[in-house]
Amino acid sequence: MKLLESTKNIVEHSHSHTKVSLDYSQNPQGNNLELNTKKGLFRKIKARLDSLAKSPALRKEKYQDDLMEVLAKNGFQRREFMKWAAVVTASLGLPASFVPLTARAAELANRVPLIWLHMAECTGCSESLLRSEDPGIDSIIFDYVSLEYHETIMAASGYQAEKSLEDAITTYKGKYVLMVEGGIPKNTEYFLTIGAHARTGAEECRHAAEGAAAIFAIGTCSSFGGVQAAAPNPTNANPLSEIINKRVINVPGCPPSEKNIVGTLMHFILLGDMAVDAFNRPKWAYGLRIHDLCERRGHFDAGEFVQAFGDENAKHGFCLYKVGCKGPYTFNNCSKLRFNSHTSWPIGAGHGCIGCSEPRFWDTMNPFEVPLGNRYQTAFTGAGADRTADNVGIIVLGAAAIGIAAHAMISGAIKPK
Repeated sequence: MKLLESTKNIVEHSHSHTKVSLDYSQNPQGNNLELNTKKGLFRKIKARLDSLAKSPALRKEKYQDDLMEVLAKNGFQRREFMKWAAVVTASLGLPASFVPLTARAAELANRVPLIWLHMAECTGCSESLLRSEDPGIDSIIFDYVSLEYHETIMAASGYQAEKSLEDAITTYKGKYVLMVEGGIPKNTEYFLTIGAHARTGAEECRHAAEGAAAIFAIGTCSSFGGVQAAAPNPTNANPLSEIINKRVINVPGCPPSEKNIVGTLMHFILLGDMAVDAFNRPKWAYGLRIHDLCERRGHFDAGEFVQAFGDENAKHGFCLYKVGCKGPYTFNNCSKLRFNSHTSWPIGAGHGCIGCSEPRFWDTMNPFEVPLGNRYQTAFTGAGADRTADNVGIIVLGAAAIGIAAHAMISGAIKPK
């Protein structure tokens, strides 16, 4: 049975019984919601997917098969796909009973046209998603969507490429998702010109944004300016949100993980909107600090630190804060999702987080192998984690429930080896 039919039957079966009791025990983030509210959300998502299912599949000449057949050709079984759907569902903060909806949303992804623009960047965000020695389900699903324009992987160039972009903007006006990678010069727009007609990057972004149903800034350069915007910023590079006058969902990282990119797209397909933090980052991906779920957090709390790269403490996997880790100040889910087919990540490999998903990280987090100390505003009225950890003492220790100072007395006694 096709996945679309099977998941639809599961959804309708769950929905048809008035006395059905949905199990939300695996979704602590939703425990504050009433059951009726959850039922309402379930029905809203189901109605949204039913409406999307009426739209024709795009790019049928590329994919004659449904998603399950595509996955099977790449060596994935349905059980693995459903596990993936369960992980995405949990990551988005949805109840476990919503897994069939997430699976159905993935199958309907080929109904959503996608336009990806490149601005001033290194193409690392595209590489994160597309260049994998062992492509995961995320990469396959992203390839399964109707990617109408992406300069890195498209065959057309010059005037033909520009025609492809214009055709996509016109044909799918009001329906396509716009993803932009890279910073964009503002006021000094001539520093970045693109295409056969030498249109500036800012012009192209404004033009493409007009008809977009949703707009995602992919990577820190597009979200916050990135390396291009580092002082003295000679090109006056700016984030996408400073160039256009429509709402932008930021998906920062240098680069962001493929799951954050695909997960944000899945969130849009499911709900059409999403909760964001103060920097317009999806809370489902950027709601916690690196520090909160770090595998070395226990060593931090115990006051066990690497004092220099290559010392005995480093060999024992101690905390990297004193050699520059910015995990206590950085909001991202790297510690959960990891990179390289989810096998490792910078802290796991022995180097501290550099805070790349934070605004102006290149300026505020530098130098990357030196603790921030008192150079960064924290909850302790400007006192950095060094001061909090080593000097403030028992009074602050008793007040700091979040753990930044949990090792106050111990860490001061640890001497460099």
